[in-house]
Amino acid sequence: MSALAALVPVVVLGGFLAFVWHRLAVAPRWGRRWVPWLLALVLAALVAAVLEQFDVWGGAWSAGTMRPVAWTGAAFLATCLYLFLGLVPVALVSGAIWLLRWRHDHGRDARRRFNRVAAPLVAALAVGLTGYGAWEASHPSATAFEVASPELPAQFDGARVALLTDLHAGAVRSAGFTRTVVDLVNAQRPDVVVIAGDLVDGTAARYRQEIAPLADLEAPLGVYVTTGNHEMYRDTANWVDEFRRLGLTVLANEHTPLERDGASITLAGVHDYSGTGPFTPDPDAALSGVDAAGFTLYAAHQPRQAFAVEGRGVDLQLSGHTHGGQLWPIRYLVPLQQPMVDGEATVAGTRVITSRGAGAWGPAVRVLAPPEVPIITLRRS
Repeated sequence: MSALAALVPVVVLGGFLAFVWHRLAVAPRWGRRWVPWLLALVLAALVAAVLEQFDVWGGAWSAGTMRPVAWTGAAFLATCLYLFLGLVPVALVSGAIWLLRWRHDHGRDARRRFNRVAAPLVAALAVGLTGYGAWEASHPSATAFEVASPELPAQFDGARVALLTDLHAGAVRSAGFTRTVVDLVNAQRPDVVVIAGDLVDGTAARYRQEIAPLADLEAPLGVYVTTGNHEMYRDTANWVDEFRRLGLTVLANEHTPLERDGASITLAGVHDYSGTGPFTPDPDAALSGVDAAGFTLYAAHQPRQAFAVEGRGVDLQLSGHTHGGQLWPIRYLVPLQQPMVDGEATVAGTRVITSRGAGAWGPAVRVLAPPEVPIITLRRS
């Protein structure tokens, strides 16, 4: 990353924090000199905590020791979103009072009274939404889907596929949360488990223990995994090796037959859309030799990867990545990048089921986008 590219987010974050500081500490004119200084110190501490989810400060301490710091910093990012959504309208109303009352000292007293009510109200709502979102994010559940196809062999009628995506274990999410998700999946008694990317954040050396419970996933037809974009950010090769060490079958641009009672279907998987070099997604390789007339499941982290298999005989693509937006109202921005947000849809002629994900990236917070593990029942139509 160039110095200029790195500078842009720093400038944006700095400008935003200055805006928050001004709206909460200065605009209400609290009459106490210590208020702006106290808020500045709190914001600085929270920004320092934000950096810990990227292992900026914690290299000398264990992941468990630093997790409360990383969790707090990440949660602050969610609070920032709702501070922004609330304080911008407050600033606009305050500006309108300034314009309308220009003959009367620009409504100085009216603006002060308004800001003294609005600023703490917005702050309380932002913190409250973050708290609710933290609770929602900690309670993943199984959601039921049913997919019917005439290509499905009769022997697979009723077969259950668990789709696990977007765990994001690492600085914020611990092995305890991974264990919760594994227990949830096993309780559904799936025939096959497909993990479609974004299991981890950070390096394998530091966070491999956070996904260790995945070794306990149970499915008679196997547990399979593909990479997501977060596996591509850091330590890709070591994470792929770790998946294999845990007993997960990595589908690295390849396919495998799933056999049941003498019949078989195909499960294919590709690396993430963002992969490069040896981890470049290659649907041609993944589907080479696959009978287009048979039933094919296709694991690809991002829904938009369905465009690359149009007309290739894929009956169902299993994806994640979108998080369902994770924090309302971000779901309304997802279509700018992806052809769907969550649930089931047809993309370029291919049926796609996109999970909102079991975990959460950055803040362990979800607002109106509850975490899920889709359980897909296959039916012969």
